[in-house]
Amino acid sequence: MKQSFTDIIQCEHPIIMAPMFLVSNVEMITEALAAGITGAIPALNYRTTEELARAIDSIREISDKPFGINLIVNKSNVRYKSQLKVCIEKKVDFIITSLGSPRECIELAKPQGIPVFCDVIDLKYAKIVQELGATGVIAVGSGAGGHAGNLGSKDLVTTLNKELDILIISAGGIATKKDVDQHLSFGADAVSVGTVFIASDEAGVSKNYKQALVDYGAKDVVRTTKMSGSALTVINTPYVQSIGTKATFLERLMHKNKWLKKYIKMIIAIRGLKAIENAANKATYKTVWVAGPVIEHIRAIRPVREIVQDLIK
Repeated sequence: MKQSFTDIIQCEHPIIMAPMFLVSNVEMITEALAAGITGAIPALNYRTTEELARAIDSIREISDKPFGINLIVNKSNVRYKSQLKVCIEKKVDFIITSLGSPRECIELAKPQGIPVFCDVIDLKYAKIVQELGATGVIAVGSGAGGHAGNLGSKDLVTTLNKELDILIISAGGIATKKDVDQHLSFGADAVSVGTVFIASDEAGVSKNYKQALVDYGAKDVVRTTKMSGSALTVINTPYVQSIGTKATFLERLMHKNKWLKKYIKMIIAIRGLKAIENAANKATYKTVWVAGPVIEHIRAIRPVREIVQDLIK
């Protein structure tokens, strides 16, 4: 029998505060740890590896509880190797990989006793990362904010549970204790929760962004491939409506030419992530706010600890 998530990570509840680009920060993580869950920060939230190292040290000065770092492992992240080196040297409690092959990460982290969880959206890729030695998968369902999958969480988790021997963490569509219990009933070992924490006092984004999560609902969330080259769920603001969500010339070229694909995808990602960064940190007419359909359940901007209570009680 496989070990439980809470035994491996040594946390009180089987819940991860999901790593969120431009949102996650030291204050959010330490509040989550104090409330009995774990969490992860994207390495890309720091412009240099030195800043990443300082953030890890800062969390450990406040808390001795386990937390992780999220690494983008494809070519769009030019700092990947140095970020991985910092994670290994600092012996972070776990690593979450996204958007690429986790082979190198697993090969370097596992011998150091660092669990590696890999984002997956289907069984094919999940089997690959299991073969590579991943500790578990983050099963990203269609209800996720940001880079969402194509299958509903029930179908995805049920399918993975029949075929995998490693841990399965369900991500997407989780805002309440009822949601947590439901995803665990599908066969998940733990859950990853993101969107609801954007509307927190501690989140590192603008008040406009946080308030948008209160003001908009599930019907206002759409998918676009214009920001990163992969499907991204965002709030359908007037700006998103004006630019549309369909494939651009670069994207059409990317799908026709496999050799160029990785380079074009990198260009789209760099350009799109800059637009998201501008919208997250300041008021701008070019508003691209990443969020999942669970904004339907967000009624106010609240402290992280209060949001955690909704997930565990």
